[in-house]
Amino acid sequence: MKILRPLSVFSIWSTLAGCLVLAASTAVAQVSLAPPGAQTPPASKPAAKPKPKPHAITRPPASAATPKAAATPAATVTPAPAPDDPNVDLVFGAYQRGQYKTAFDLAIRRAQERNDPKAMTMLGELYSNAMGVRRDDAKAAEWYQRAADAGDREGMLALAMLRLAGRGGPVNREEAVKLLASSAKLGEPKAAYNLALLYLGGESLPQDVKRATELLRVAADAGNPEAQYALATFYKEGNGVPKDLEKAVRLMQAASLADNVDAEVEYAIALYNGTGTPQNQPAAVALLRKAARQNSAIAQNRLAHALLSGHGTAMDKIEGLKWHLVAKGAGKGDPMLDEAFSELSPEDRAKAEAAASKWLGTK
Repeated sequence: MKILRPLSVFSIWSTLAGCLVLAASTAVAQVSLAPPGAQTPPASKPAAKPKPKPHAITRPPASAATPKAAATPAATVTPAPAPDDPNVDLVFGAYQRGQYKTAFDLAIRRAQERNDPKAMTMLGELYSNAMGVRRDDAKAAEWYQRAADAGDREGMLALAMLRLAGRGGPVNREEAVKLLASSAKLGEPKAAYNLALLYLGGESLPQDVKRATELLRVAADAGNPEAQYALATFYKEGNGVPKDLEKAVRLMQAASLADNVDAEVEYAIALYNGTGTPQNQPAAVALLRKAARQNSAIAQNRLAHALLSGHGTAMDKIEGLKWHLVAKGAGKGDPMLDEAFSELSPEDRAKAEAAASKWLGTK
């Protein structure tokens, strides 16, 4: 029996539409689908825009305006070490260990003495994110530009995001599109993903769902979890590709293994309902718990239903209604769970409220 119900069909489109904005705000970041948007269609892009939808019950619509969006920024562009030069590993190693001043000193030397594009991208990263040096968007853009001119795909991606955000210079969508296309052509999956979002948005580029799908597939095949999640929604609904629930679930599973919270929730829902995959409610509940602890309001809501029903887990009304109260505080109300809460004894209501307050106080 399918207990976990689906959400608004606009939920996932709002997420995809809002992702590029988040990426632009973090400038050098890979766009992340982690903070889904509101459950209403974008006012400026109504019916003409494709609205890929989530799985049997959908993923968490944690609005981009919530603390969740700020708490889970998109992954930054991490300049990869040059494969043929072991010395550059010293720069990358210092960066990984958080020794940003050392990374800066080593990178500036390599950039000046050897014109190393990876070192240039590293300098852009450090300036852009105030790592070891004071934040300076103009200098970040300058170093990213030099890296991009030298053919570094990470530098191209990072500079594109600065241009979209208007950091280090005016907003320049045309240049950003060219940079993303060049970076994607050189095999950068994050660039392919971001370019796909621009094709979906239909603002910087003519709307082209087919081209967006091709780019998402490139990024997904390269292991990008956000692209895997987005492409899964296309297969789920048959947008730009033939409808294929099994393929959608496999992509959701892959993205969830990379800790994409939205994918964790959708994959859990598929497992719970047995949609496109054999039913496994205990595994689904475990995934919902994981996502709930990462502040996914939808996961909290769906976990509450599972705990109250006792499907896939031991029945626990107090724990379930704790999660209901937490989700409700994040804007995910539920009249059915409100009714269940009102039917508790005063003592049990107090326990659920105390448990919710404890969770909220430790976030």
